[in-house]
Amino acid sequence: MKSQNHEKRYRLRHPELDVAVEALVQEVQRESGRSGEEAEIVRQILVTGVQLLRENASLGDLKLVNTTVKELRHTLRVFSAHAHRRKVAVFGSARTGADEPEWEQARVFAERIAYAGWMVITGAGPGIMEAAQGGAGREDSFGVNIRLPYEQTANPTIEGDSKLIHYRYFFTRKVAFVKESHAIALFPGGFGTHDEAMEALTLIQTGKSPLVPLVFVDAPGGDYWKTWLDWVRGQLGARGLISPEDFSLFCLTDDVGEAIREILNFYSNYHSSRYVGRKLVLRVRVAPEPEKLEYMNIEFKDLVTRGSIEVSPPLPAEGGELPELPRVVLHFDRRSIGRLRQLIDGLNRLVDCDASRPDDASPQQIVRS
Repeated sequence: MKSQNHEKRYRLRHPELDVAVEALVQEVQRESGRSGEEAEIVRQILVTGVQLLRENASLGDLKLVNTTVKELRHTLRVFSAHAHRRKVAVFGSARTGADEPEWEQARVFAERIAYAGWMVITGAGPGIMEAAQGGAGREDSFGVNIRLPYEQTANPTIEGDSKLIHYRYFFTRKVAFVKESHAIALFPGGFGTHDEAMEALTLIQTGKSPLVPLVFVDAPGGDYWKTWLDWVRGQLGARGLISPEDFSLFCLTDDVGEAIREILNFYSNYHSSRYVGRKLVLRVRVAPEPEKLEYMNIEFKDLVTRGSIEVSPPLPAEGGELPELPRVVLHFDRRSIGRLRQLIDGLNRLVDCDASRPDDASPQQIVRS
């Protein structure tokens, strides 16, 4: 109710303009058949645009907002055609040569994850990005390229494809990576790779992004990410700047098979999640039996703010999403994300995991929490 009242207050406070905006939205709503809630959101977007003019926003600020909305709209349109496929974002150095072991690791990783039914998203450039794009193939690839002051063309695999998107701003490009990825794989790289790694960990740790498997993949016998982990443990962990459970949020390996298993096994039972009010709803394929549920209530009681972890059919407030899947429901404290990952791992151990099979999970109705 509070949000509805807030929406009603979000007006131009100019009767003639408010009526004009309302009439435009209602006409488009009738043509498109969209819901009243969806139309209300669009009305607020239009109000925001008009307010920018009325509040004397600078030309530069207007261009920033305009480009941002255009890039996000184009992103949503391109990815929506493939919403039924899970996708993994691959990061790594643009400077890695085809004769280096990291390059071959990225190629093989992408080839195998595509064989398992997934699609690959890269920054569309050379190096690790080109290796992964080539491994997955053009049909199973997305490229999200950034326009830089110096010329940067997309790699040959994705150049000219309808799934190649060019961005002016890094932040809109990052939205594409975060929103559309169901897993993240990081190969050795420079500032950009570490930026993506730390942002992904931050968003997951703070609950601003859904839990997804995060794998750091080294060259066979390599120590790039091991050295990074030593620093994280020795500085962030030892100083209490992160929690011990935060180390459950990611996996380090120099074995492509292990990286693939880490990703596929995460979705072996767990499917997706969303919040309904203050309840966290985990959609799973197999619900825990009573004795397993009792164990989970003992083992993970620190996650629950009130009540207990329960098995439930779909909640009415979910609006009919994924009605065939049982639910595991709890009042989650929204802080202990590392422990939540451990709970999901426990739910996944309820089923036999076979990382060699294609992943038949349809993310079409995944709701981002």
